[in-house]
Amino acid sequence: MKLYYAPWACSLADHIALEESGFAFEIERVDLKTKQTASGRDFNDVSPKGYVPALVLDTGELLTENVAVLDWIASQAPHLTVPGPLGRTRALEALTYVSTELHGAFKVMWHPAPEAEKATAREAIAVKLRYVASTLVGDYLFGASPSVADFYLFVILRWALRFQVELPPALRALLVRLENRPTVQRALRDEGVPLMAAQAA
Repeated sequence: MKLYYAPWACSLADHIALEESGFAFEIERVDLKTKQTASGRDFNDVSPKGYVPALVLDTGELLTENVAVLDWIASQAPHLTVPGPLGRTRALEALTYVSTELHGAFKVMWHPAPEAEKATAREAIAVKLRYVASTLVGDYLFGASPSVADFYLFVILRWALRFQVELPPALRALLVRLENRPTVQRALRDEGVPLMAAQAA
């Protein structure tokens, strides 16, 4: 299978999940401005949506949208799921919150906007992150082991550091804990993006 990604994009979550899964996979970088892949292919021919993540399975089928891709990876790698009878539902609940309430809230940060607007966004995001911090039940969101929801949250925590959003101590510790995992470091290295744990310590 092949994951199409862009540095600093949310596709990092899928990259980490694939590293953690132990599956054989390839990655290919996408320039989201030109819509060209590293091999020179028109990315719109891969995914008409024109954005990452895009995961092409060994069958040739295409999966897009972080929640769907991460849910599929977890279904194939049970150690990345959430335990219990409501495990998958809880994972989807967390993934949806990260996607709709957190990911979308950063949109203003990635584009030119008045500083007052960005300051308002920072405070709104900080409130949501304090809520997330209050839900941790162990070292990770759902206990002693990370799930795919942790990997999506990890992307958001890196964005928070990049854009000077206040992180609760519990989430700073979570970011450091995740970044210390060899699989996470490998994904970051392969995408050419920096480690950030030192900023969170």
